[in-house]
Amino acid sequence: MKKRLKLLATAISLLALTATPVLASGSKAHKPSPDAAIQMLQEGNQRFVSGKSTQPHTNAARLALAGKEDQGDHAYATVITCSDSRVPVEILFDAGVMDIFVIRVAGNVVDVDEAGSIEYGLAHVNTPVLVVLGHTQCGAVTAVTNAVQGHGHALERNIPPLVDNIEPAVKRAIAAHPKAHGADVIPFGIEENVWQGIEDLFMSSASTRDIVKAGKAKVVGAIYDVSNGHVKWLPEDKVTEILDKVEKNPARAMNAMAGGH
Repeated sequence: MKKRLKLLATAISLLALTATPVLASGSKAHKPSPDAAIQMLQEGNQRFVSGKSTQPHTNAARLALAGKEDQGDHAYATVITCSDSRVPVEILFDAGVMDIFVIRVAGNVVDVDEAGSIEYGLAHVNTPVLVVLGHTQCGAVTAVTNAVQGHGHALERNIPPLVDNIEPAVKRAIAAHPKAHGADVIPFGIEENVWQGIEDLFMSSASTRDIVKAGKAKVVGAIYDVSNGHVKWLPEDKVTEILDKVEKNPARAMNAMAGGH
């Protein structure tokens, strides 16, 4: 009997260490501050890179919770990134179900659909951070870089209007790095494209600007290295500079809310 009780106690202890706790009915998960949310993402990526992923919130209890509660009570980040299969968002941040509101589009561009999705993530899912996540070896940035340098090729009819947001980023990269030619421009274009996405978002979304200015959420840029899993976080000061620039632009969107709905 004592041996059976000891085995039972051991099993309960292991279950307590591995199981995801289920919130009581009607309770709400606590949302972290913007800085705390960024730290959670950074720590998750460090675990992933070091081979120590915990794969949180992936068990049956979490799925059952997802069927009962709103994602807005749990998700702590909105991430817009590329559709590239080498960029598995939840895996690279060691996150799980209801942790990250993910938007994916080729080239991580921010146009109408993406801006609307981001607004939903920030204003309705109430995530305290938005990450605009570029990645190394981005095919969309590579294609635009080649085209700008006169080495483009025929594209299907819907691709050019999809990636035209990337062109200003590539041209800035070329101007800022005159000694770079050919493929050497691409890494610079990838970073500039992250900044372009943030600027395009601020230009088209008064709601996002208001949320950021009120301190309810932060917008940050980052680049994922597909060869080693590491996320490089870009300077937050640059985001502030872009926001200040947009606030002085008379062409920016002024109405945070849609009319007639």
